[in-house]
Amino acid sequence: MFQNYALFPHMTVAENLSFPLSVRKTGQAELKDRVARALELVQLQGFDNRRPAELSGGQQQRIALARALIFDPVLVLMDEPLGALDKQLREQLQIEIKHIQKHLGLTVVYVTHDQTEALTMSDRIAVLKNGSIQQLATPADLYDRPQNAFVAQFIGESNRLGGVLRAIDSEGRCTVEIAEGHTLEAMAVNIGPLGSRITLSIRPERVILHPAEGQCKNILVARVEELIYHGDHTRARLRVPGSSDFLIKVPNTPGEVNITPGDTIEIGWRSGDCRALDAPAN
Repeated sequence: MFQNYALFPHMTVAENLSFPLSVRKTGQAELKDRVARALELVQLQGFDNRRPAELSGGQQQRIALARALIFDPVLVLMDEPLGALDKQLREQLQIEIKHIQKHLGLTVVYVTHDQTEALTMSDRIAVLKNGSIQQLATPADLYDRPQNAFVAQFIGESNRLGGVLRAIDSEGRCTVEIAEGHTLEAMAVNIGPLGSRITLSIRPERVILHPAEGQCKNILVARVEELIYHGDHTRARLRVPGSSDFLIKVPNTPGEVNITPGDTIEIGWRSGDCRALDAPAN
């Protein structure tokens, strides 16, 4: 299943769908039945005699999906199939494809550069860099437990703080100096010996604004540089020791966003939400 649909423009919908069956010498009665079932699967009953030019982009993609499934394959490769669609339609078809995959029990290899799409649709995700698999895991594991700095940066948003490894305990927690007089505690995931450079990774939504006393192991004083409205949340760009581009997400609920640019605030996070990883190459 391709990004550009690859439908034959001179054929009707029914003829496009029946093409994989006709080259397999499928009988006419079975062919007609399978075309009807395929159209029902993608909710396009009655579109048999239309040509691709008479269909919307979303309808064409549904026909391309039906054509890929009509001969009961055991494996389907989808190569960025929704890349040409607008955001709303793309999100709708993501869920439809996932439901069809579950209903038919298919194995689907889905290629995408859209991290959100990968997290939404997948049971397992392989993150590739220069042809090498960096991590193969469930969406939750990739997002919450990245195994190196590249994966942490590539999947979703992640704040990165460079530092030097100063200590590590028997429970897998380490102490990292990010600036003179400023140390943080994190989970030691992929680190070198004491004194080596590492990267701390912390998701913006895991950072707590104005933490209560004892709520967080890691506390930093930050300056608010910019506020960016995103509808359901406001993104605050902060200056903290070791970074001038540290992001946090503040829910837009009553009483939550009570900061303005120029404010000096306190932020914090739990050590379990922060991962110490390899220092990325420059």
